[in-house]
Amino acid sequence: MIDWVNVRSSAIRKIGYDASTNRMYIDFEDSDPYYSFCRVPEQVFREFINARSVGRHYHQYIKDRYDC
Repeated sequence: MIDWVNVRSSAIRKIGYDASTNRMYIDFEDSDPYYSFCRVPEQVFREFINARSVGRHYHQYIKDRYDC
């Protein structure tokens, strides 16, 4: 089951996480459907949704690191 969290960002609508598969999902404003990321530790997801700047955090710590 995916737990979705709405975030405040001009580029990202919401971020989801499925703890049973360690898969994270990002729903970007300019894309449909959402992107999925594999083998993401839950702590990485928690840090992401709590980041001061979600977009900056994505570019620094998520992008190109958890491709499926």
